[in-house]
Amino acid sequence: MTDPLDDSRERLLVRLLQAGLVAVAGYGVVAGEYSVAVNGLVSLAVTLVPAVLRRDAGISLDPGHVLWLSVAVFVHAVGIVWPYQNLPWYDSVAHALSASVVAGAGYATVKAVERNSERTTLTPGVETLVVLVFVMAFGVLWEILEFASAAAAEVVGGRAVLIQFGLADVIYDLVFNFLGGLVVVLWDAARPDRAADEAAEAMDD
Repeated sequence: MTDPLDDSRERLLVRLLQAGLVAVAGYGVVAGEYSVAVNGLVSLAVTLVPAVLRRDAGISLDPGHVLWLSVAVFVHAVGIVWPYQNLPWYDSVAHALSASVVAGAGYATVKAVERNSERTTLTPGVETLVVLVFVMAFGVLWEILEFASAAAAEVVGGRAVLIQFGLADVIYDLVFNFLGGLVVVLWDAARPDRAADEAAEAMDD
């Protein structure tokens, strides 16, 4: 991924974002906002996934992609503290960022399967379609989880872990999910090709 920052600065920024997520989780515990704490801890866990993949599967992401992932989950985790309820555009930005990360995972998976199988040959158009369908399917699942989270919060009390603002919000979320996915399939620098190659090698092993 082409990035004006060098690898060491990108890794430093990832560490700073991880520290920020720890702070978000800590704030949630101190304030008694356990949904905030859960979001902070889950988001922190997501930022550790690239390290786990590198250690256990030999699949490494470029530091720029790890930074992108970390920014996406940080934006989500911070959003539940204040921005989601007070900045109308914030939720759309968060969904576009998250969708681009999901699209990257979908792209890497599709390319790994294609490169590992002699029987699977996908044209660029079909690859694009598969990745976008993957993103939209994940987006629909996320919206279902948001509804379930809201229903659970009503039963047990407290704030929902995932925030749902109604039908219009669902439509906007899906539109920006699509746009986030489109960035990955159309922008070469956003595609995790090295991870796809290493995933294909892992399948061979």
